[in-house]
Amino acid sequence: MVEKQAVGEKATEFVKDDMIVGLGTGSTVYYTILKLGERVKNGLRIQGVPTSKETEKLARQIGIPLVTLEDVNKLDLAIDGADEVDNQFALIKGGGGALLREKMIAKASEQFIVVADSTKLVQTLGAFPLPVEVVRFGWEMTAKHMRDLGCVPRLRLLEDHTPFITDNGNYIIDCHFQEIKRPHELEVALNMIPGVVENGLFNHMTSRVITIRNQQVHMITP
Repeated sequence: MVEKQAVGEKATEFVKDDMIVGLGTGSTVYYTILKLGERVKNGLRIQGVPTSKETEKLARQIGIPLVTLEDVNKLDLAIDGADEVDNQFALIKGGGGALLREKMIAKASEQFIVVADSTKLVQTLGAFPLPVEVVRFGWEMTAKHMRDLGCVPRLRLLEDHTPFITDNGNYIIDCHFQEIKRPHELEVALNMIPGVVENGLFNHMTSRVITIRNQQVHMITP
């Protein structure tokens, strides 16, 4: 928890007056949003674009002015967490189920800052199951095609064993690969499967990673 708070709050130093800021989703960027709320109360002038209904609710509660992607041409920066970050700055995201909106907002941003505690840094992606958002119609066939790419696909379920539904009304299939050696190729292959809306591989998008090394906040860039 201490690491998450440290890196989450550090990211707010990149936020300046009159910026449009993408607000990520998850337990690390939660601290980013809280800190931004404090800064807004102290006079910081920004507008936020939330990546999920959960983030939208939190931002409104603490007084961060919000706009939508439809309201803007671009974002100055986006701040978000990751489930895994490899040594080439590729990411797995979507553990919270918001990967589609997260990727759309990251793509629209001039800078994409990733906040990640030290446990999220890996040599090779894949220990964390890769989330893939799919339409509900024929999802079983979509999962079969995913299996052909070498994974074990599992429909994400809630505690009551009903399917998890994304903010966009879709399902999530968590793909267990164990190891992903060519994330860019896999991202393309997954998105070519009919029924796939988007997957949680973020390649060539990261501007910098804020993490912890030797118990100190550390920033690394591609």
